[in-house]
Amino acid sequence: MTQGDPRLVGLEVYRVGGAVRDSRLGWPVYDNDWVVVGATPADMRARGFKPVGRDFPVFLHPETHEEYALARTERKQGHGYTGFAVYANPQVTLEEDLARRDLTINAMAEDRAGHLVDPYGGAHDLESRLLRHVSPAFVEDPLRVLRTARFLARYQSLGFAIAEETRALMCQLAEGGELTHLVAERVWAETEKALGEPHPEAYFRALSDCGALAILMPELACNGGRLEAALARLHRLPEEDGPWVRWRWARLCEHLGDDERLRLGERLRLPRAYAELAHQTALTRRLWLSARAGELDGARVQAWLDGIDAWRRSERVTPLISLVSLEAPSLATDLALAWRLAAQVMPRTLLGEGFKGKALGAELSRRRREAIDAALNDSDAR
Repeated sequence: MTQGDPRLVGLEVYRVGGAVRDSRLGWPVYDNDWVVVGATPADMRARGFKPVGRDFPVFLHPETHEEYALARTERKQGHGYTGFAVYANPQVTLEEDLARRDLTINAMAEDRAGHLVDPYGGAHDLESRLLRHVSPAFVEDPLRVLRTARFLARYQSLGFAIAEETRALMCQLAEGGELTHLVAERVWAETEKALGEPHPEAYFRALSDCGALAILMPELACNGGRLEAALARLHRLPEEDGPWVRWRWARLCEHLGDDERLRLGERLRLPRAYAELAHQTALTRRLWLSARAGELDGARVQAWLDGIDAWRRSERVTPLISLVSLEAPSLATDLALAWRLAAQVMPRTLLGEGFKGKALGAELSRRRREAIDAALNDSDAR
C-alpha cells in the first residue's frame, strides 16, 4: 500500500476499483488507482503531484506515476458517455465517489492499511460471481453496456454471470436509443479490449442478448446462426506469434461480404491493420470454400496470392496457410507447395531474358500460374 510515503501524510487515500477487485479474485494486478478524499487541487500540487486530468482532477504521483483522483460525483446532463457534469470537492465522501461506478465489484476501496470499504456489496457479488450494477444510474452511461459485457468476457471462466436486473437495464439502454450516441472510437476501444480477454465470445453474446449488437454492429447480428459460427472460430487461430487480437477480429468477420465488412469497419473506424487482416482472411475463406466445393484451380490460387499482396508482403502467406490448415490440412499442404514454387519465379530472371514493361508483367504472371498449376497437378497425382 502507501504507508511511509511522505507525500501522502495527512491525506485520506484509498485504493479503488480494478486493483481491489482483481487482488481479491487472485487475478493479476498491473496498476493501482487511488482516490483522495477531502483534498483540493492546490493540496495535491503543493505535494508535488502533477495534474493530468482534463475533465476532472487527476494527478500523477511524481515517483510512482500512479493516478490519484480527487473524490467526485457525476450528474447526467446530455447524451452518451460524455454527457456528464463532474463535481469534485473536499466535501465529496468516498461512498459518494464509489456510487458513480458501474458495477459493485468495481465500487470497492481499501484504506492504506488494506481494510475493505464496501458500501454496495461488491465483495458479496465477487463471491456470488455476479456482475451487478451499483445503482439505477447505470442507465445514464451507455458505455456501461459494453463494459459489463467485457467484464463477462474476462471472468466467465471463473463462473461470472450478469445479474438479471443488470441485464434488464442493458436492454433498456439498447431499446431507448442511448447507444446510438456512443462515438465509434469508444465502441471500438471496448471491443478491442474484449477481443483480448480470455472469452471474447461472451462479449458479443452479451451484446447480442440485450439488443446492443444489432445497433452497434448490425452486420454481425443479422443472423444468429452465422454469429454463433463466427464466435466458435475466435479460439481457432493460426499458430504464430503475431497479433492474435487482430486475428480474432478477422475470424469474427471472415464470413461477411465485402460490402458488409466495409460498412462495419467504417462504422467502428477500424484501424487499418485490422481491416487489412480481415480482408485477407475473408479471401482465404473463399479459397477454402471453393476447394471444398471442388472448384479449386490455379487461377483461384493465383488470384488469392494477388489479393493478399503475397509478392510484396510475403510474410502474410504462411499465417494464412496455417489458418487454412485448421479446416483443410491437405489444402494447406497444396497451397504451401504452390507458394514455394511460384515464389521462385523472380522478376530479375525475366529482366535478364529481355522482358520489359507490360510484357514483363504478363510473363511473370504466366510463369507463376504455371508453377501453381504444377503444384496442384502434383497434388492430384498423389
